[in-house]
Amino acid sequence: MALTAQFAGERLGISADTIRRWDKKGLIKSTRDTQNYRVFDIEEIKRLQQKLHGGAVNNYKILKNKKKSKYTVIELFAGGGGTSLGFENAGLNHILLNEFDKDCVTTLTNNFPGANIVPDDVCKVDFTPYRDMADIVQAGFPCQAFSYAGKRMGFEEIRGTLFFEFARCIKETNPKIAVGENVRGLLNHDNGRTLQTMVSVLEELGYNVKYEVLRSQYLDVPQKRERLIIIAIRKDLNIPFIFPKEKDYTISLREALKDCPKSDGQKYPQKKYDILKRIPGGGYWRDLPLELQKEYMGASFYLSGGKTGMARRLSWDEPSLTLTCAPAQKQTERCHPEETRPLNIREYARIQTFPDDWNFTGSQSSQYKQIGNAVPVNLGYHIGNCLIEMLDSI
Repeated sequence: MALTAQFAGERLGISADTIRRWDKKGLIKSTRDTQNYRVFDIEEIKRLQQKLHGGAVNNYKILKNKKKSKYTVIELFAGGGGTSLGFENAGLNHILLNEFDKDCVTTLTNNFPGANIVPDDVCKVDFTPYRDMADIVQAGFPCQAFSYAGKRMGFEEIRGTLFFEFARCIKETNPKIAVGENVRGLLNHDNGRTLQTMVSVLEELGYNVKYEVLRSQYLDVPQKRERLIIIAIRKDLNIPFIFPKEKDYTISLREALKDCPKSDGQKYPQKKYDILKRIPGGGYWRDLPLELQKEYMGASFYLSGGKTGMARRLSWDEPSLTLTCAPAQKQTERCHPEETRPLNIREYARIQTFPDDWNFTGSQSSQYKQIGNAVPVNLGYHIGNCLIEMLDSI
């Protein structure tokens, strides 16, 4: 049953403001009814109430299908293996993984023994031997700036960008489906022209294209992380576009970090430790005394904006904020909910839904970077499931 915050609050004995606050924090979802009122699923609110009042709920698990599909994947920019593992868990089969970073290559080699991993600059890889062998080509390509100079850019005019290498791989291999992944900010990059160029190039290569922003916290990931997913389907195939459907629950850090193995992690210098120790769970710099706010924030104190990532301690009862490449950056602090320290390596991995036995290699900073840059494994699983369903419809 969908009700407004006012009516839902009256029925459940909580304030409408509390419901709106949960919505703003991303703990529950709201939709618009036919009269454009914001409404909420009352059962979803009940489940959150139960969890926040100590109910024995734990939805954290790494999702994996029992059966393998027959479908094959080429993946570019494989990184530390988030999408790769998610796709494998869904039942897809990689015939090629490409990655240039040495630590990432070692991570992939250790965790995918026997896999065809090509440790070379993508610009130097010839994909023509794989023509018509891969059902899917997937890439989490870095978003580089495009220079427009007032003209419409086609396939031959995007050389020098890593998106071009993704497009070249599609052109050389002719997959049924291509999948691109990027940050939500790509929607508005250069007033949307960058994304439109990408869509135009994929259409020029013979594909129909749709894209959606997926919210990880509603897809079995204990993290508020949004990703833009672009799906391109070859025009000669009658395949429906299918994107993951959001769940009616989120997973808190309490659920995700239960019995998490101990591991290495960054540490705060004494001065920063003394500041973060004063911050309550879910709090940030505004919870400090005024004089300490000014001292810690420096010139940022007088700038506009909430700056809510600064001196930020995470909350046990919510999904994590988006993980970055390091847990102790001043603008995007990721302090443990209870202990005064940054999240450690295995906690980072848990939040990205990597299994505890996933072996990251390299320095501590390299491991943080591999995890922070990854697509959450469970998000990759849900996307992979949709791709299998799409291909099954042929």
